Amino acid sequence: MDNEGYLLLVEDNIEVQNNNKKILERRGYPLKQAMNLAEAREIIAKDPPRAIILDVLLPDGSGLDFLAELRKTSHIPVLLLTALGTPADIIAGLNAGGDDYLPKPYNLAEFLARVNALLRRAEQVPEIIKKGQLTLHMASAQAFLSGVPMQLSQKEFQLLYILVQNEGLMVTAEYLYEKAWGMPMMGDTQSVKSAVSRLRKRLAGSGFSILASRGKGYRFKGMV
Repeated sequence: MDNEGYLLLVEDNIEVQNNNKKILERRGYPLKQAMNLAEAREIIAKDPPRAIILDVLLPDGSGLDFLAELRKTSHIPVLLLTALGTPADIIAGLNAGGDDYLPKPYNLAEFLARVNALLRRAEQVPEIIKKGQLTLHMASAQAFLSGVPMQLSQKEFQLLYILVQNEGLMVTAEYLYEKAWGMPMMGDTQSVKSAVSRLRKRLAGSGFSILASRGKGYRFKGMV
């Protein structure tokens, strides 16, 4: 890992915190540590990390509430590392904006593999994506048309990002739902349909469009 950025470990269990610190430092990962959400907020405000490993049960609040708060302004990749490991817990974590979820206790090799995947995700997402007059600011999760904010929700922004990244290609509703909602669609076709409809209204008159093909999905079309 290069020196441009660091991993933030947010964990109140001292033993777990120290073990993870040793494991990651031995492999050359720059780290910062927080024992609670207050410390994490202070660290992030001063110097945003490349990625966060976040506990859910913390002394001054819920890691999921903190994550939902973070997702209003940032796309920093987050691995949730917690003792809560039921399917419902995992779904809640992904819905709150988690990029990955690993219940405790965990296998060392799997933990390192997930951290590596998290950092690859951080490297792959550019800070700014531009398509003509359309600009996506990934860190703040904001989209602009000709410099004017589009006022998108988190899921609308995520859907637009996926469609823009796959410009000209048909993307299924199932794929969009899985990426934006963090769970299988399970027949909930209306959520994607409604979100795409709202995106179309915000793109109206811009020269950009989202085309639908019944039973196939959606395709983003840029300006000619």
